[in-house]
Amino acid sequence: MLIACGDALIDFVPTRNAQGREAVMPAVGGSCLNVAIGMARLGAPTGFVGGISTDMFGRMIADHAAASNVDLNLATRSDHQTALAFVRIVAGESHYAFYDAGTATRNWTYRRGTIPFANVEAVHVGSTTLVNDQGAAETSALIADARASSTVSFDPNCRPNLVKDKPAYLARMAEFAGHADLVKMSDVDFAYLFGDEPYEQRANALLGQGTSLVVITRGNNGAIAWHAGAGQIEVAAPKVEVADTIGAGDSFQAALLFALHKQERIARKALKDINVDELRRALSFAANCAGLTCTRPGADPPWSREINWSW
Repeated sequence: MLIACGDALIDFVPTRNAQGREAVMPAVGGSCLNVAIGMARLGAPTGFVGGISTDMFGRMIADHAAASNVDLNLATRSDHQTALAFVRIVAGESHYAFYDAGTATRNWTYRRGTIPFANVEAVHVGSTTLVNDQGAAETSALIADARASSTVSFDPNCRPNLVKDKPAYLARMAEFAGHADLVKMSDVDFAYLFGDEPYEQRANALLGQGTSLVVITRGNNGAIAWHAGAGQIEVAAPKVEVADTIGAGDSFQAALLFALHKQERIARKALKDINVDELRRALSFAANCAGLTCTRPGADPPWSREINWSW
């Protein structure tokens, strides 16, 4: 199976009421839960690892995950409240205000020995869980156990408004990237982490330390990837009518992992040996899934039946 470990929360996404005034609508979200939802909807056996509350919002999250065929047996349910995020769209980018102190996500702990990593092809981590010390430490412990048999996928999915000590955060993200086989980030995340450094320079540094695949997503400008064997590959973004971009990066990540799984190229050795055509096909599939997500509000990744794609 594939698993995603990290945040599960409720996004309050922008909308308009009948009088045309600004309003918000609750929608299940959280970057890592979105990735799990996306992989499961496309048809991969998928589990989620993280904290989910037993409160009203937590039940919304659990029901949504179950309806999308995500296995929650590895999740931790608690009576801590659900993390909430309020979203505003500014110049096409989603901006977030988080309310997550004392939440189920913040209080998640890794239960060593509970995850059958021998049966797990890939583990995805990232986002808000890695900002706080406890979440980062628990996730690091999970990765240490997973790496012996599972591919590690990482997306920092930075949330600058949660970061209190940027130098420490940058060092932490570098450490997670150093343990990952697949590193994907948006151009906005890249700028926050690395400033004006050329993409290729950072990608080559990551490949040099053992990462197999580095991907930068660039919104309407598509995605560009670097692989030690397949080289540099660029794919275009589909032309769509955008409702919002919430969850688009998570949908890309989920679809990329699913495509690698479908091609039997997700295992560490197989990923290192992927060829140009296979990688281009996986990236194009991911871009198309992300594009479809942008056509509807909130993080709502596509189902396999919505994607006209033959393998």
